[in-house]
Amino acid sequence: MNEFDIFGNPVKKKYKLTDTFIANPFSIIKSYGGDWNKRKNKWLSLGIKSELGRSTKGNNQYQSLDRKRMSESVKKISEIGKTASIFDPALCEVLYHWFCPNDSNILDCFAGGSVRGIVANYLGYKYTGIELRQEQVLANIEQGKNILHDNCPEWICGDSNKVLDKMNIEQKFDFLFSCPPYYNLEIYSDESGDLSNMDYEEFDNAYESIIRKSCEKLKNNRFACFVVGNCRDKEGFMKDLVGLTIKAFEKSGLRFYNDIILEQVIASGAMRAKNTMKHRKVVKIHQNILVFCKGNPKIYSDETKGELI
Repeated sequence: MNEFDIFGNPVKKKYKLTDTFIANPFSIIKSYGGDWNKRKNKWLSLGIKSELGRSTKGNNQYQSLDRKRMSESVKKISEIGKTASIFDPALCEVLYHWFCPNDSNILDCFAGGSVRGIVANYLGYKYTGIELRQEQVLANIEQGKNILHDNCPEWICGDSNKVLDKMNIEQKFDFLFSCPPYYNLEIYSDESGDLSNMDYEEFDNAYESIIRKSCEKLKNNRFACFVVGNCRDKEGFMKDLVGLTIKAFEKSGLRFYNDIILEQVIASGAMRAKNTMKHRKVVKIHQNILVFCKGNPKIYSDETKGELI
């Protein structure tokens, strides 16, 4: 229906980039504000609770964890916000919209919570996530069935380094999408193969191996996207997870294609800055969205006709 001005003349609706792309396709995405929060809350209203499966209470699997390390992990998480480890469903929607062909098969080698899987299958994609912790997988499956019923995503319990080796060699994916552990920022378990429990050299080797094997499962002329962030070691110095990720993908034969900053709400940043700046540490309010291409992005556009669903 046409809109009219005060003189009765039809007014052409002004085109906005977000009409096509959901979020402005710029090198900085602001994951806050009225429109973004409305979209995020609509997803959460489905019943997505990605924090389920993270609790350590009553879980024997965690009883052997070093309590000092666990308490340090909890402290770090509380310092950067209560939802630091909960993936944003609105961001999932945007990135799927930008980089997935219709009916894509999506691989997530560090699945974690339920968000990326539920959003993917709700939008008509087919998601396969690999997650080390059984209690997390069970929580994800329960949510998936409650929200999507027979269209539940596939979550595989196991070490990605081993699971990827056992996958059908002919099974290929259209999009590789994940958010890996930020080294030891959050300690998940004492399971063998849990990257958050490794020293940095072990982490580097295992991380690179999983990325390489995941890239082998990606079809040619397709994209991979990792949401990552640098973190600090025990002495407060930065660990370059962004650089580590870029190096691992390039060693796997992919090319670095998009460098996006995910700007997050400041929340309690102003209060935290008073403490962190005692040691001249600035408050981190962003993550990095790194996009890589396997093959030729122009061929991707030709194959998908450049269309966005």
